Amino acid sequence: MSTIELPATQYLNRSGGRVAFDDTGGGGPLIIAAPGMGDTRGSYRHVRHALHASGTRFVTMDLRGQGDSDATFADYTDEAVAGDYLALAEDRQAGPALLVGNSLSCAAAVIAAAERPDLVSGIVLLAPFVRPADIPQWQQRLFAAGLAGPWGRAAWVGYYRTVLYPGAKPPDHDRHVAAVKSMLAGSGRMHAFRRLAANDHATSAERLAAVTVPAVVVMGTADPDYPDATAEARAVAQILGAELVLAEGSGHYPQGDQPAAVVPAILGALASGTAS
Repeated sequence: MSTIELPATQYLNRSGGRVAFDDTGGGGPLIIAAPGMGDTRGSYRHVRHALHASGTRFVTMDLRGQGDSDATFADYTDEAVAGDYLALAEDRQAGPALLVGNSLSCAAAVIAAAERPDLVSGIVLLAPFVRPADIPQWQQRLFAAGLAGPWGRAAWVGYYRTVLYPGAKPPDHDRHVAAVKSMLAGSGRMHAFRRLAANDHATSAERLAAVTVPAVVVMGTADPDYPDATAEARAVAQILGAELVLAEGSGHYPQGDQPAAVVPAILGALASGTAS
């Protein structure tokens, strides 16, 4: 797995705060990727080099209240994050962008694509949460309680470190987990995390059928965040008319544990968007 250091952090001014991002630059097709909740844009560190080397302009942004973004926002809804995607695409002035989402940010990518296909060339959804979760209420309440108290950061970091990476882990996994833990200790970070986690993705579920741009769904077959990860991936891909990539043995972060499956999926989506 090849990595390159993050480019310099830049900031996009939005109502209520700034969204942090980086940009590899260049004149290639624009890709904008966002991580899941409780994570940073560094989650794409293992695909950055290959994507940039292939001639793309690869931009990664932090979610509101996470990573290097401000935790001063009043709005942490999927619709707000979709607006961040679109604002960043406009700000880069590099033509329509391929939007890459992971987990929660996939819902925002769907909404953005449905609303502004002129700014979005395609979407790649990695382990997507784009519909209300088919998870028992007791389990949802247990997860919310785990994040609610002073123990919330430790609970998330432990879950992230082990459960969400059930198979092979990136060689720098411990370093990235330590960075996530440190980030969430910052003022307002856990509050923002809880606000992001409260999204039920009902809006993106309503907009799935309205997406007209090319789409790819990538799901790890061992992803523990779904009762049946493969069935969920197939269902979402069918609604979108998307290509489906099943990453055998991968968990909730295929860009981290199986970048060799994710890079071709992203490049394939980019080619489809360019040709359409």
